[in-house]
Amino acid sequence: MTEPRWHYEPFEPTGSAIGFRITGKLDEVQSPFQKIEIFGSTDWGNLMLIDGAMMLTARDNFLYHEMIAHPALFTHADPQRVVIIGGGDCGTLREVLKHPGVRSATQCDIDEQVTRMAEKYFPELCESNGDPRAELLFDDGIAYMANCEPGSVDVVIVDSTDPVGPAEGLFNAAFFASCHRALKDDGILVQQSESPLMQLELIKAMRAEMGKAGFASFQTIPFPQPCYPTGWWSCTMAKKAAGAGFGFREDDARNKAFDTKYYTADIHKGAASPIPFVAAALGGS
Repeated sequence: MTEPRWHYEPFEPTGSAIGFRITGKLDEVQSPFQKIEIFGSTDWGNLMLIDGAMMLTARDNFLYHEMIAHPALFTHADPQRVVIIGGGDCGTLREVLKHPGVRSATQCDIDEQVTRMAEKYFPELCESNGDPRAELLFDDGIAYMANCEPGSVDVVIVDSTDPVGPAEGLFNAAFFASCHRALKDDGILVQQSESPLMQLELIKAMRAEMGKAGFASFQTIPFPQPCYPTGWWSCTMAKKAAGAGFGFREDDARNKAFDTKYYTADIHKGAASPIPFVAAALGGS
């Protein structure tokens, strides 16, 4: 009898690892920026890895994509122009375009190969790529934000990989300053912010860099994510004004005209409630 094959990913920052029973490698491409691999699995559908790190599985990616998009869009009073930096698998773009009030959504990812692999192996994530409101750019997101017209964007979503390699420049004050300048006065920046269980120091440092760029109010929202180390992930929202609240359009969220698998108004309220050890480390929410 053939022994099952497993793919294990050790994650040094958390002293842990995660594993998936796989059926084999389906594809691999070395882009100018990184190595992208696709595996089949027995229970999680297709898996995408970038430089050996798990990016998404067909089974659980909705948790991440819904939670990096909907809390921010329902927190903003009227999000019409959205910019996604990174997000090459297009799942976040799909969630953003579920909001009928969004008039344009620009996705800028430096690596076109991520999108091409998603189109082939995760077509469900790319079903809104042809939406007339969508603009897909394959370019440097740091340069894109630096060249954005001041005060022209409602929500910036930084859907990046870990802060190494091509994504390293998306976690510093210079990049956040570009986002701050591009956002309208009531604009919101939201960025994936790793595991609140094991990487609170990284989240603190990221929020400090946002503060150096001019952002003054922050909210870190945790959510489950089984395919990532510790099984728990987060995104962090930032606003320009000190003391600006993060109340959301609860009635709109309850009566949304689209389906979600995880996000609801009650999930949003619960995720936004301070967790004592996180609040103690971050000095608030």
